[in-house]
Amino acid sequence: MHEVKVFDSSGRLKKVISVKALDRRSQKQIDTPSLFRKNKGPGRPAGKSAKNQAKPETTKN
Repeated sequence: MHEVKVFDSSGRLKKVISVKALDRRSQKQIDTPSLFRKNKGPGRPAGKSAKNQAKPETTKN
């Protein structure tokens, strides 16, 4: 992994993100991936998906 240089719209260097900071961020992302979701809407539980859920059986009387 290499350091990351961040530039503003005019091409000036804003900051340099060190390898150590990137390692900390990646470890934090592994521990709690919900912090880094792009869509901030409510999430689904990890073990269940809409397609795999069993529908409750109904009996006809």
